[in-house]
Amino acid sequence: TYISGLGPTLAKNIVDYRRDNGAFTSRAQLKKVPRLGPAAFEQCAGFLRVDGAKNPLDNSAVHPERYTVVESMAKDMGCSVGQLIGNNEKIRQIPLAKYVTAEVGMPTLNDIVAELEKPGRDPREDLEEFTFDERVHTVADLVPGMLLPGIVTNITKFGAFVDVGVHQDGLVHVSQLANRYVADPAEVVKLHQHVQVKVVEVDTRRNRISLTMKGV
Repeated sequence: TYISGLGPTLAKNIVDYRRDNGAFTSRAQLKKVPRLGPAAFEQCAGFLRVDGAKNPLDNSAVHPERYTVVESMAKDMGCSVGQLIGNNEKIRQIPLAKYVTAEVGMPTLNDIVAELEKPGRDPREDLEEFTFDERVHTVADLVPGMLLPGIVTNITKFGAFVDVGVHQDGLVHVSQLANRYVADPAEVVKLHQHVQVKVVEVDTRRNRISLTMKGV
C-alpha cells in the first residue's frame, strides 16, 4: 500500500491477482494486474521484488528501465547477469563512465553497482535512529557556532536545505558543503541524508538560517 505509485486499491488488486494466478514469476507480470498502468509500473516496479524470478534483476532494486545497462555491463565483463551479481571482483572492474548517458548519470550507476554487490538487500536495514538537538525548538534558539544534527530535505544547484528541528530549514550554500570546490551539491549530499552542520548566521527577521558543513 505504501509503495510509490500504488495505494489501497492497486495493492489489493496485486494481492488478488496473486491469489487467483499464483506467485508472480516476473516484474513484467505486474502489468497484467487490473488498473496497474504504465505510470504506476514505472513508479513501483523497483520496489517490488520477485523472489525466484527467471531474471535475477527482478529480485533487486534495479529498475526494469535499467536492465539493459546491467546487461551491457555483464556482456562487457564476459559473463551473464547472474554471474555478475554478487561478484564484487568483477563489479569493481566495471568502467562506469562508459555507461553514462543523457538519461543515466553517475549517481544512478553508483546505485546500480551498490545493488549488484548486495542484491535483494532490504533498504530498511540502513535505517538509523535520529533525533534533533533537544536544545533547539525555534529559530530563536539557534546561535552561530552551534553544531547540530540535521536531515537534508532538498537539494538545489546552489546548495542543500537541512532541517535542524526548528520548523524552518537552513541553507548550506554549495560553497559551504565541503572543504573543496563542489560543482554539484548532489556529489556531496543525498536527499534524507543525516548530516552534521554548524550554524553560521541566523536572521530571525527574515527567518533565514545559514549553515555550513565545512570542517564539521
